[in-house]
Amino acid sequence: MKKLDSTEGHPASELIDQRIAELGDWRGAALSRMRQLIKEADPDVVEEWKWMGTPVWSHDGIICTGESYKSIVKLTFAKGALLQDPAKLFNSSLDGNTRRAIDIHEGEEIDADAFKALIRAAIDLNVSVVKARQRRAN
Repeated sequence: MKKLDSTEGHPASELIDQRIAELGDWRGAALSRMRQLIKEADPDVVEEWKWMGTPVWSHDGIICTGESYKSIVKLTFAKGALLQDPAKLFNSSLDGNTRRAIDIHEGEEIDADAFKALIRAAIDLNVSVVKARQRRAN
């Protein structure tokens, strides 16, 4: 895929497509798979491109980011510390007070149903925060 000269004016979905294509290895496939699961869990999810090149998925606030490194694909949940994780998908950033992350290594598969449940829980939390703010404002 042709590299874009600038991200300005390009939709986030196009930039995420480009990132996946640029990776071209297992990391691109993993990021693509997780993106697909996010969209299945929330067809209304908003894709964003922030912080000079990070895919972000939002619904009434950030759900998670999708970063790629040399040996991992990292999905960081903005409010992960507040989420129940019965399948124990979170395996990184476990000591923080706010965020939690899922590090995916080459050859690893994430339980799709458990991941989608985590996405929906993050959305429910975001929606509840927005509703609470609205109640306080009225």
